[in-house]
Amino acid sequence: MQSQSLKILEERLDNKQFMVGVIGLGYVGLPLSLTFLRKGIGVLGFDLDRKKIDELSAGRSYIKHIAADTLVGFIQNGLFQVSSDPLRLSAPDALIICVPTPLTKSREPDLKYIESTARTIAKTLRPGQLIVLESTTFPGTTVEVLQPILEGSGLKAGQDFALAFSPEREDPGNPKFGTANIPKVVGGIDEQSSRVARKLYGAALETIVPVSSTQAAEMTKLLENIFRSVNIALVNELKVLCHRMDIDLFEVIRAASTKPFGYMPFYPGPGLGGHCIPIDPFYLTSKAREYDFSTKFIELAGEINTSMPYYVVQRTMEALNERGKSLKGARVLLLGVAYKKDVDDDRESPSYKLMKLLSEKGAEVAYNDPHIPHLKPVRNYSYNLTSTPLTADNLAKADCVLVATDHSAYDYDFILQHSMLIVDTRNVFAGKESAEGKVFPA
Repeated sequence: MQSQSLKILEERLDNKQFMVGVIGLGYVGLPLSLTFLRKGIGVLGFDLDRKKIDELSAGRSYIKHIAADTLVGFIQNGLFQVSSDPLRLSAPDALIICVPTPLTKSREPDLKYIESTARTIAKTLRPGQLIVLESTTFPGTTVEVLQPILEGSGLKAGQDFALAFSPEREDPGNPKFGTANIPKVVGGIDEQSSRVARKLYGAALETIVPVSSTQAAEMTKLLENIFRSVNIALVNELKVLCHRMDIDLFEVIRAASTKPFGYMPFYPGPGLGGHCIPIDPFYLTSKAREYDFSTKFIELAGEINTSMPYYVVQRTMEALNERGKSLKGARVLLLGVAYKKDVDDDRESPSYKLMKLLSEKGAEVAYNDPHIPHLKPVRNYSYNLTSTPLTADNLAKADCVLVATDHSAYDYDFILQHSMLIVDTRNVFAGKESAEGKVFPA
């Protein structure tokens, strides 16, 4: 039976007279906040990182693909409020959790951010609120982990407050698809929670895709990322084989892509990056062990993708050896620290692993990235480096220029002209006549 408090919440959602609270103002939470704001819906943005709160309060953006001028007006007119005060979490009608879900050093799920957020919410949780988890995690997290903590408040999920899961789907830097027009999968712990969550997202997003449960919604996101991980591992393995067979894998991919059915192109690289694909599959691997099940494809794909930085370093050694140069003492200029082109997102970037492996072998490593001028401490790595200007002199001084990220801002003709040796992991110099003898594919 629907409680009076949840009935009032539905009415507020129907009339679009509600406030949304977004917890975690990173690459998922901030774009999501803007999506609601653009529909005239008030947002309380919450983050424990005071630097983020101070930046947003001043109308500044710390995410490159989100322009500051898209924030200023909403901040000034009060539609977008930001805070690190957990007592304010009782005000919004709906709270959307967008916090990280990393792995431990042993590749086990680390739910500390979800758990601490749930404990924070439970302190101010009131009847008539909707709680939605968006953080990618294993099936069962919403009902097995989040729900018990929230019910520690004395309120009952599905009766006093609604509870749902809706996986984030973000592709930073994609000009075609943003939060508003990417279909939104939604699943609640019961029909009432599902209905309320659908109404919440339906107020700001174009397409809502309902599923039968939070577990189905959680598994949906994992399937999407595992699909990519496995297929990227396949082409990464084929890249290694094709180099030995003296076959151009990129030519093969172009030819295969002409098939109008039954094929989707994936491309090799120096390893996996981003917060999702290198991490999320292992959330399912861990959960599967509870059911005495081994996820062989997932684990094999992880092994192959994890091995790629080692392969790139080996190819770099071979390239230098052909020039009579040892990797030890060699000056290597790495191009691109972002995990993908044209963004400033370096989370889980394989470039950090490349820098570590090269340094361990005695190379002098510098980097350039037009989107990341300084390297900040990240999980497992802490480099105190500043982006090296991409001048003719700096290119010429490098014994090897290693292309890790194929940013559009790079002038590849200029790089080719002034570099002595290039190791190319992204096939950006394919077809350039002057590249012969100077560019080493990896």
